[in-house]
Order: sequence, then structure tokens, then C-alpha cells
Amino acid sequence: MGTRRVRVVVADRNPLFLCGLKSVLSAEFGFEVVATCRDAPTCIAIIRDLSPGLALLDISLPPVSGLEVLTAINVEHFRTRVVFLSASLNGSAGLAAIAGGAYGVIPQDVTPQLLLRCLRKVASGQNLPPIASWDPELRNGHRHSSPAAFGALSAVLTERERQITHLVGEGLSNKEVGHQLYLSDFTVKTHLHLIYQKLAIHNRTMLAVLAKRELTPPGPVPEGDIGHSPVQPFAEEIHWRASSAGRGSG
Repeated sequence: MGTRRVRVVVADRNPLFLCGLKSVLSAEFGFEVVATCRDAPTCIAIIRDLSPGLALLDISLPPVSGLEVLTAINVEHFRTRVVFLSASLNGSAGLAAIAGGAYGVIPQDVTPQLLLRCLRKVASGQNLPPIASWDPELRNGHRHSSPAAFGALSAVLTERERQITHLVGEGLSNKEVGHQLYLSDFTVKTHLHLIYQKLAIHNRTMLAVLAKRELTPPGPVPEGDIGHSPVQPFAEEIHWRASSAGRGSG
């Protein structure tokens, strides 16, 4: 019995980059590029007509951004999983993409091998690590991470820090967090400062997004097996940027 491939639509404003992405995916068993395009309206129409399992999109897709596609997928309840490519991980678009339900945001300067690992991970039903965890050296294959470094907040945060993070993700204020955990407002703020440092993020909104992602299990796989058994541990390629700083005390 043949293994079904994951059907992919690829969209990028740059025709040369688009051609390269198609070549990388087409050469890899397990993926089938069913369409390519260079703008959001066309991409939405393709997803509507072909129902691909995966959409690999330029986050700056014209005429506005790739987030248009994500919005349409949410509104029309498509099962297509969205992964964005971005030249910068510092802007608000990436955070908005994750908050809107994208499975991940990948730097455009990753190696083809790492890109494929990312897409296999998403196809297997898992979200990619948070934006803050992309290490510039790791994305180019210059350094390796520890097996325990991937995924859960527990890889970086102490038990107390995880408790605070989850309460922030539920929308509680510092005062409410302190009340729940019997901590002073100053202690909560101190913990949050350490959490921001460990996760390489800058504000409460980003922390809340990461917390929600940790607490929300992935949905069903739309396209089945992609022909790699098992999915190679993604931890070998990506880790939390702050893991080298060690685990702070709670």
C-alpha cells in the first residue's frame, strides 16, 4: 500500500524564492506541491478549491500580508495548516500569526533540511517552537541542542515560573496571580522578569501567547502519514534560545 503524501500549496512574493521552495519540497518524498502563487487572494482561492493539508506562506504576501490567508482559513474553517516564512522574527506579524492559529513561523534563512523537518513536524500534528526559541546559530546548523530542550515550558522554567506563566496565559493580572499563588506583587514581577529573559521575549502579550500554545493540544492530522516513521526528533535542530543560561531559581 502506498503512503499518501501531504499536499502543499506554496506562496511567496519573490518568484525566485518561490521556485526554490517548490524545488526543495518536490524533491522530498512525502510532499506534493499542488500549486504555487504570489499573492494572498490567489492563495485563498487555491486553498478553497484544492484543500491542501499544508500551506507554506510568505508572511509578507501581497497585497496586505499572509495573515489574510490565515484569516480566511479561520473564517471558512479550512483544515489546511499554515506555516509562515519570515525575514524577521522581531515584528508583530509573527506574533499575530501564532495567536491567529498558525502552526509556526520559520526564518527565511534556515537550511532546506531544517525547513523540511519543520514541515514534517507540522504535518505530524505538532506546532513548531515559539518564535523566541529560534537561535541564529541553530537555524544554520552550527550548534546542537540537548534532547530535553524542545517544546514544553518545563524545559526552561521552574515549577513556580510555569505556574505564573499559565496564569498569565489565562488572562490574570499580576495582582490576581499573586493572590492565587500567595505571592507579593513584587515577587510576581521579579519572576516575570526572569521568565522574559529565559524565553527571550519582551512583554506580557508574547508570554500569554506562548502559554496558550502550551495549553492547547494540536488538532487532527488532515493528510495522514507523510512517509517518515517516526518523525525525527525536532529537538536535535531547535532549542530555547535561553537554555544556555540554565534554569533560574523560583
